[in-house]
Amino acid sequence: MAKLPIFTYPAPVLAQKAQPVAEITPEIAMLIEDMIETMYESDGVGLAAPQVGKSIRLITLDETGPKERKSPMVLINPEYLEQSGVKESEESCLSLPTFSCKVKRFETITVKGLDQKGEVIEIKAEGLLAIILQHEIDHLDGKTLVDHASRLKRTMYDSKVKKWKKD
Repeated sequence: MAKLPIFTYPAPVLAQKAQPVAEITPEIAMLIEDMIETMYESDGVGLAAPQVGKSIRLITLDETGPKERKSPMVLINPEYLEQSGVKESEESCLSLPTFSCKVKRFETITVKGLDQKGEVIEIKAEGLLAIILQHEIDHLDGKTLVDHASRLKRTMYDSKVKKWKKD
């Protein structure tokens, strides 16, 4: 297992709609292992393949992470089945260093996809797990937290990113 580099905003791969995974090849299996390792090593609770430069519909997550690491999950080609309620939460992202913002999300969701063995799984989620799933699925659709932020907050972050690139 290897820790992968995390692509940061405004990397073009983060703004693309990711492609479905056609089959779970040995390369995809290895990517899953590396993504779980990267998520934990980076103190994250979720990671989408575009964040490690792969524009495919694959996410890893663990709501007990990064400290406990009790229930790592993999979801390939996730899609929403149900969404209800609204909840606002403060979120941050491994691809947006130092950035956080309030985001309105569905309170409860049901998501369907494949696990790493290619079996169909359905996850009914609320609370932190629902937030993580929606955040990571956003990445697969080419959306980052910056897309949820106010224009002012986005402009301020864009200025900060440009300054970092100069330094």
